[in-house]
Amino acid sequence: MSQKTWGGRFAGDTDNRVELFTESISYDRRLYRHDIRASQAHAQMLGEVGLLTADEAAQISATLDAIAGEIDRGEFAFSVKLEDIHTHIERALIERLGDVGRKLHTGRSRNDQVVTDVKLWVRDNLDTLDGRLVELQRSLVNAAADNRELVLPGYTHMQRAQPVLAAHYFLAYVEKYQRDRERLQDCRKRVNVLPLGAAALAGTSLPIDRDSVARKLGFDAVAVNSLDVSSDRDFVLEFVFDLSLIALHLSGWAEEWILWTTTEFGFLDLPDAFCTGSSIMPHKKNPDVLELIRGKSARVVGDLQQLLMLVKGLPLAYNRDLQEDKTALFDAVDTVSASLELAAALIAQTRFRAEVIASRLEDGFLDATTLMEYLIVQGVPMRAAHETVGKLVRLCEERRCRLANLSADVYESIRPGLGSGVYKVLGVANALAAFRSSGSTAPAEVLRQVETWQKRLATDEHG
Repeated sequence: MSQKTWGGRFAGDTDNRVELFTESISYDRRLYRHDIRASQAHAQMLGEVGLLTADEAAQISATLDAIAGEIDRGEFAFSVKLEDIHTHIERALIERLGDVGRKLHTGRSRNDQVVTDVKLWVRDNLDTLDGRLVELQRSLVNAAADNRELVLPGYTHMQRAQPVLAAHYFLAYVEKYQRDRERLQDCRKRVNVLPLGAAALAGTSLPIDRDSVARKLGFDAVAVNSLDVSSDRDFVLEFVFDLSLIALHLSGWAEEWILWTTTEFGFLDLPDAFCTGSSIMPHKKNPDVLELIRGKSARVVGDLQQLLMLVKGLPLAYNRDLQEDKTALFDAVDTVSASLELAAALIAQTRFRAEVIASRLEDGFLDATTLMEYLIVQGVPMRAAHETVGKLVRLCEERRCRLANLSADVYESIRPGLGSGVYKVLGVANALAAFRSSGSTAPAEVLRQVETWQKRLATDEHG
């Protein structure tokens, strides 16, 4: 018999150039455990419905375990002539079991087999990535707790805006990554629908039991339209979109820290283990890990773009184009997983230069908005208060001083009696203490949030 799973229809051999062009074993071999697991569930089901004997199903399952062991140990031979991991495993089974091995593919097609394997792989990696995100969140919450007294200048448009606690800054990223986790968890719902049993596109006339396979593989439901199954890669696109958002969140954080390590900012001292030097400038300490996390986000977004273009205009049902989904999928997962791991470690080992931050903290009128809100409380309409503080800032710039350095007479000229209380909201410490809204950088509110996240992550299922 032909080594090809489809060889009976063809009289001649496949051109070697075609074999090289069409192979996917060079990258889809990483699906081997998922292919074997799905095949074992399929064989057990065939035994239950009488399409295999109990002994044949047991032989197939045991032999698949042996093949998996050989692949684990690097003892299994791969060849482009066998196209993909699915054909390799089936051919190895047939070599060992003969006609019993030839019965495994009963009631299924490579179309539903492939998408089942990919769903199993995606499901495993969804769970792994969720664990990586939890570790990153824990690093951020620990950093928030360790730096709970540190005050940072907050920025909009990269201009100093208002003071924020460093803990509040770290918790902002905890929230972003929590949304990422929730997106992954939501994606998992659509991943966890069994495709196997749809066969090529129309189902099968054989008495298979798809619900049995779903239970064995831990799927929540069975796909209800066989024509949809073999063409469906929505779950891959959704997963890689979610990964793209994670990569973008990591990239934004990396950009901030790259800036904060410069002499111009001087906020951070990165650990040597996460930096490199220059081949010509002996004084350099370059934030290469952060730069690559930022740079690799482009790869993940590019993977998403590749997938979007791959499925554009594909007619129902299966088309060989879909073989190309795996390179982008694997690359996106590998890139984000490595970036998350390094980000968590880097955050855990980085220290803020508190003295440098404090030396310039009063610069940039971080208390201006708090002063405006104080005027509002005193009865000044918001727009009038905004204009008044703007004029005071301009006056300070002309005098090269801070708002707290203006005399009481200046504030009295705005509104009688103002000068007696205005200084209690001026200066960074007073401005910070004035915050009170839920979700703000108010010290008590931030402490409450830190404690909430500590408890939440301590009991997380990935703990």
